[in-house]
Order: sequence, then C-alpha cells, then structure tokens
Amino acid sequence: MKKLLQINTSLFSSDGQSSRLADTFVATWRARHPDTTLAVRDLAREPVPHLDAERFKAFITAPAERTPQQAALAEHADELIRELQEADVVVLGLPMYNFGVPSTLKAYFDHVARAGVTFRYTEQGPEGLLRDKQVYVLAARGGFYVGTPLDSQTGYVRDFFGFLGMKDVEFVYAEGLNIDDDSREAGLNAARERFDALVA
Repeated sequence: MKKLLQINTSLFSSDGQSSRLADTFVATWRARHPDTTLAVRDLAREPVPHLDAERFKAFITAPAERTPQQAALAEHADELIRELQEADVVVLGLPMYNFGVPSTLKAYFDHVARAGVTFRYTEQGPEGLLRDKQVYVLAARGGFYVGTPLDSQTGYVRDFFGFLGMKDVEFVYAEGLNIDDDSREAGLNAARERFDALVA
C-alpha cells in the first residue's frame, strides 16, 4: 500500500487550476493504484506561518530542551515533516505568482527543511534524508515560461526536493491559461496527456 501526499498551494484552494490538475492527477493515480491512501495538505485553508526568529530557534533547539512555548511552535512543523516522511508519492499543485512560487509554499519549505531530520551535513556535503519518493509537480501558468529565464520555479522546486533526498521529480506544465480560451484548453489538455502517460 502506497501513501500519497497532495499539497495544494493555490490561493484559491481547491478552485485553483493547479489544485484541479492535482486532483485529476491523484484521481488517475488512485484509479490505477486503488490501494493508495491519500492525505491532502491545503496551504490556503491551513496556511503555514512565515518563518521568524522565534520559530526558527524553536526548530533548531533539541526537543528535550525546548520550552513549552517552543514545543508548541515546533509541533506544527513536526506534523508537516511526518507527512512527508510517511509519503511514498508527493503531488504538488503549483501556480506561478509573479514569476515565483506562492509565498505559502516557501513558508512550507522553511518548515520542513530541518537539519538532522530531513537532511544532514556531512564531510561530502549535504545529504537528503527523505529518499525513495516520487514527486509530481502540476505547474499551472498564465503565460508561457518553460525553458525561458523567467521560469524561476522549476529549478528552485527541483533543487529543494533534491536537497531533501527526493531526486525523482517530474514536472507537468499547463501553460498559456490566461491567453484565451483556446490556449487554456490546449494547455490543460497537454498537461492531462502528460500525466496520463506518467501514471503507469
């Protein structure tokens, strides 16, 4: 039995194009792998707080040495990390906002990147501790950015997951969604065809 974690990052929650794509991808996956269990993390409905000094200090303090306040601050991040640790497959719904990732996703990344837990430093460099996971990124964009200098998302997201040990990352792009109706439909159809081929 595989565990799938779906992370929606659209500010429109389940109504966002990236969330809808992620939903369709997950439905396709579960139809072909019916024993898969699903957990959904919606960053619009349950925003992750942006990192501040107090929260960061709580994260880096050893659990046995945390104050009650620090333990409370770390508890949410610990839950997010457990979800990732337990997942075999991660599906990320990713809209593009002003050429970058949603700020809520950056906050999420800041919460789950923890030295000694999800990665560690070695003499050979950093080593990710979340291995043997498949990651699928459903990227929805209003314009066309793949392969251009304005696509700051792909490298950043791939590098982040890779830093945590998740090297098997597939991107599915739905682009041109805000150009016109024909462009939107073409972009969504291309994405559906792509992930239909990916889900074996």
